[in-house]
Amino acid sequence: MITVVGSINADLTVNVERHPLPGETLLGGGGAVTAGGKGANQAVAAAKLGAEVALVGAVGTDANAAPATALLREAGVDLSHVEEVAALGGEPVVTGLAVITVSADGENTIIVAPGANRAVDAGYVDKHAAPIAAADLVLMQGEIPADGIMRAAELARGRVVINLAPVVDVPREALLRADPLLANEHEAGLILEQLGLPAGGEPEELAERLRGAGFASVVLTLGAAGALVADGEGVAHVASPHVEAVDTVGAGDAFAGALCHRLVAGDTLREAAGYAARVGAYSVTRPGAQPSYPGAADQLPG
Repeated sequence: MITVVGSINADLTVNVERHPLPGETLLGGGGAVTAGGKGANQAVAAAKLGAEVALVGAVGTDANAAPATALLREAGVDLSHVEEVAALGGEPVVTGLAVITVSADGENTIIVAPGANRAVDAGYVDKHAAPIAAADLVLMQGEIPADGIMRAAELARGRVVINLAPVVDVPREALLRADPLLANEHEAGLILEQLGLPAGGEPEELAERLRGAGFASVVLTLGAAGALVADGEGVAHVASPHVEAVDTVGAGDAFAGALCHRLVAGDTLREAAGYAARVGAYSVTRPGAQPSYPGAADQLPG
């Protein structure tokens, strides 16, 4: 079983010909609210491929909670550890919201208002310790409080995968539980800075430096260029199939969910990363995040 401890968002997506410059107003299309959040995305990606997945997270009591969890339910993710939170610190909160702009070339920008995801702290994680301790693999991201990530890493008895996106300040001992640490090239540099190490260099150098910092394994995603896997056998490049990108939103999450699905199925890290690259490539050929993810019966590129 995979337990994801992470965020649940409603995605508000606007399509534009190009991204606006500072101070500029553009007309766009779309405006629909769909399911998102890195935790939810990764849970859906793994579940649609056939994994047994539970999610520890939080939503608000507002109207966006229903669309934010619709595809989680459809994919069969266990939501018994997702609570509705009406207020935090005496202030009302709503379901996390991501405002996304997608340009004609498929590139995106995202602004996230965490909302109820801020509830998933160490105390909240303690309340939902059972599925974390029981999981073969626990998957986390950076869209929940850092102490929630730390506590989940402490409670995990199985494999821990941390996709520190966005990069938040997680205590070193908790972060080093990751096997693998999953990040893109930019995030890898920020994590190295957080660890007090040089952040510059080619992706291979970043991966090796992170391994040298104490991580058992590292996977760096490189977009259309695939991924790098760094482990005890060295650094290996994993290619991505060439596809025509329509929308890159959620592609990294598709990769993460697929990677964890194959790891619990028994693949080596390099085998799992190769499969995940194909799933990520599939996802960019369709609009949206969760709606773009393949099921077990879908034909993957490459």
